[in-house]
Amino acid sequence: MNQDDALDRPGSGKATLNRSLERGIEILRSFRAGTEYLGNGDISERTGLSKSTVSRLTQTLIHSGMLAYDGQRSAYRLSPAALCFGHAMYNSSALLQLATPLMKEAARELNVNVGLAAADRDEMIYLESIRLSRKRTPRTVLSGQRVPMEFTSLGRAYLATVSEEKRRSLMEVFKSRRCESRWITLESEIKDCIASVERHGYCAASWQAEVVAISTPLGIHAYNDHVLNISLSTPDTVDVVVQQYSEPLLSLADQIRRLFR
Repeated sequence: MNQDDALDRPGSGKATLNRSLERGIEILRSFRAGTEYLGNGDISERTGLSKSTVSRLTQTLIHSGMLAYDGQRSAYRLSPAALCFGHAMYNSSALLQLATPLMKEAARELNVNVGLAAADRDEMIYLESIRLSRKRTPRTVLSGQRVPMEFTSLGRAYLATVSEEKRRSLMEVFKSRRCESRWITLESEIKDCIASVERHGYCAASWQAEVVAISTPLGIHAYNDHVLNISLSTPDTVDVVVQQYSEPLLSLADQIRRLFR
């Protein structure tokens, strides 16, 4: 068995990776909401893989039922079978099964949006989103939707929980996307949010006009990268929203944590 064919063995010490499997997953990751079809060139650009590698691996993904090919477009799309993974994850998560009723109750009582998200590389993925804010926002957030880590209170709350090494690595990624002047401001905002989580247990951000969100890390074993938030569309300042909703958010997080003790 060569290294490319080796699989991780739990407890084996040094982990080994199957490079073909890893690259195949990168191809599946290249499909995002809003774009149904991708050609070899599109996938190559999004993944950094050569077109020949993409062509070889997409054939395997077609054969396995993960991709479908449209000859007229010379492009691929995710097959319906891919939806099964998200459905299985959503409906088998013990955290979602226990937290969602409490989230719905809080959203109804407070007339706010309540969300639960988890980290994925340099983004946050919504696992649940209860949208009951009194004022409808122009943006609908659904389960499976991604939001940027560096701009959102969800992402910044998560950054407060990771090791210095991992945080430094992510900050380098964020920095690489910005001009120096913009990065100085963004870095300061992120550090302020991290300090707020460490001091108060939550942080707040308003990365869209008249939308304020407050987030707190759940810190539950096996769900360490999960973050809870309350958001609403409002002309009020961040400070006003924090004063009104920080305690209900922390209380909701405590209720969820107690279910896992």
